[in-house]
Amino acid sequence: MESANQKIDLENTNISLYIKREDLLHPHISGNKIRKLKYNLAQANRENKKTLLTFGGAFSNHILAVAAAGNEQEFKTIGVIRGEELQDKIAENPTLKKAQDFGMVFYFVDREIFREKSSPKFIHQLTEKFGDFYLIPEGGTNNLAVKGCEEILTVNDEKFDYICCAIGTGGTISGLINCSKNSQQVLGFPALKGDFLRQDISKFVSKSNWDLITDYHFGGYAKVSEELILFINEFYEKHKIPLDPIYTGKMMFGLLDLIHKNYFPENSKILVIHTGGLQGVAGINNLLKQKNQLQITIYD
Repeated sequence: MESANQKIDLENTNISLYIKREDLLHPHISGNKIRKLKYNLAQANRENKKTLLTFGGAFSNHILAVAAAGNEQEFKTIGVIRGEELQDKIAENPTLKKAQDFGMVFYFVDREIFREKSSPKFIHQLTEKFGDFYLIPEGGTNNLAVKGCEEILTVNDEKFDYICCAIGTGGTISGLINCSKNSQQVLGFPALKGDFLRQDISKFVSKSNWDLITDYHFGGYAKVSEELILFINEFYEKHKIPLDPIYTGKMMFGLLDLIHKNYFPENSKILVIHTGGLQGVAGINNLLKQKNQLQITIYD
């Protein structure tokens, strides 16, 4: 399973920039999700589990990916969803509607309960409610997910000086760090405010050839601005590569801004990992439309 690297033409710079099109690997389990689920599904089969249970929010890429993967490999799937108010709005939510079409059963909980999703008490309650299941954490990040993400880079990518990716829970960048060459620098662009992800990533890696660029979250997770949406639309118009406003759009905005500010040495070769996330655009557009704000029109 290998994705193609697509060149991004840059003006007035000697920087070489390519984007690895992981978003094209699968129509519903695209980008980093297919990597994260590969070994988790194999483990679920080894344990003879028949049901996958995981967690996510309103437009979660991970929720839809688990539902689609379960449908393909004949697992039952359960999604514990943040926000009780969403249970009456499934038909209006493209992500949840598609996951339901793939057979996923939802369990909606309020935000306070959702914060306890990793507690033994809550997991026990879920077991009593749903029976035996294979647990996949929110975002899919665990040791097996990192193992899958270690397969993103190939020998053909050893020529690059920098590897860049967006960060949600830290699993993808951990895999990239582990399979990178010591001569390469891995840069992560968190979608969330704060620097706390360093500790999470450090649980999975032993190398030091990485750093986080924390200046391009646009206000925090799932926060978007007109400036960002304009950038995403203009980027697609110029390069014919779709980006999402939660992860890849912010990363690419930040990366091009850094290139403009001469952050990278001359003649640097940069590889960007497109981690997918495009399915969530329809839901974000629905919210923007309700607020009478600019939409990501390239997906309409």
